[in-house]
Amino acid sequence: MRLFYGFGIRAFYAVMWLASWFHPKAKKWILGRRIPLNTFPVPDNKQVVWFHCASLGEFDQGLPVMNAYKEAFPESFLIVTFFSPSGMEFYSKREHQVDLALYLPLDTKIKARKFVDHFNPQMVFFVKYEFWYNHLKCARRNGAKIYGVSSLFRPSHRFFKWYGGFFRKALHLFDHFYAQDQRSKDLLNSIGIDQVTVTGDTRYDRMLEVKSKSKENEIIRNFVEEKRTLILGSSWTIDEEILVPALFELRQKFKIIIAPHDISEKHIEQISAEFDHEVERYTNFQNLGKDILILDTIGQLTNAYQYADLAYIGGGFTGKLHNILEPGAFGIPIFFGPKFARFPEAQLFLDHEVAFTIEDSFSFEKAVEEALGKRAQINEKLTEIFARNQGAAKKIISSLS
Repeated sequence: MRLFYGFGIRAFYAVMWLASWFHPKAKKWILGRRIPLNTFPVPDNKQVVWFHCASLGEFDQGLPVMNAYKEAFPESFLIVTFFSPSGMEFYSKREHQVDLALYLPLDTKIKARKFVDHFNPQMVFFVKYEFWYNHLKCARRNGAKIYGVSSLFRPSHRFFKWYGGFFRKALHLFDHFYAQDQRSKDLLNSIGIDQVTVTGDTRYDRMLEVKSKSKENEIIRNFVEEKRTLILGSSWTIDEEILVPALFELRQKFKIIIAPHDISEKHIEQISAEFDHEVERYTNFQNLGKDILILDTIGQLTNAYQYADLAYIGGGFTGKLHNILEPGAFGIPIFFGPKFARFPEAQLFLDHEVAFTIEDSFSFEKAVEEALGKRAQINEKLTEIFARNQGAAKKIISSLS
């Protein structure tokens, strides 16, 4: 099986190399891994701590633990690796204490050995999931302690299938898992991994911190003008297509802010055309009294939630639901599509009646009316949910200490 794994890794690289000729993101993925390791400094007489995050979402999840670790051990040297270009591109927009960030090398024996030998990390943290066998094995061989942070597992994962023997070996390399929920713990226990503690989702800590540090945004404040505001956060094309009929009606009652996942000029123009170009753009805001504002730049959505009364979060029609905890921290009702099985926080919010699933434009309008009538109760429930789930990062650092 190890031979097939090695072949699969190389085949994936070949596909990405071919795609890099046509796709900018794939090109960044390839070029980022061509930077020689000796370009990056190796600190002397410092404890090297390595966090691996698949992308920006996992970085946000690991950030509370990184910050708490730095506070406890300020002399440590913190390295973060990313698999995806989005993590490398945007992590710097967060407040962090990362000393070095780089792409994770391809998970072959040779590249993994070179990476681990070069940095020689003493502590290794893999955030949520994405477990690279050769890197983990090399770190273990070098004597590093290995931990899973906010680990999340489902029965459908290959680790728990009849053919998952090789992949289970990667999990057995960990010294301890700090799991998000009891189901993850039970699944790990079922394959003989008992070093598991349920500490919860560190994103609750992260989102409460984000809320506490949110800043006034003059453009958004002037657009809203203290009127009821509905946000479409990280919307995909399918979300926008489904919701446009409802938005034509709701714009009579709300100011609407659209923050699309794709901010390319072509896509922004498509959204604008849906509303006969009767919209404002954030980057060219003129305060013309329009009802719709498009956030055509990265980094403004978080601050926008403080002005919102309702938030629809994209990705629920593709199975790639974006972060619903972010608007949840601001205490506002949340809407999303029906494909949310991979996201336990979505079911939690539904169970506590602070979120609503929608199937089409009509059900969205109906849910909006229901949510407005429960606005105060939802705010109170969300405050309770976040208070009950915060503290995961402190639990992890306390256990490590």
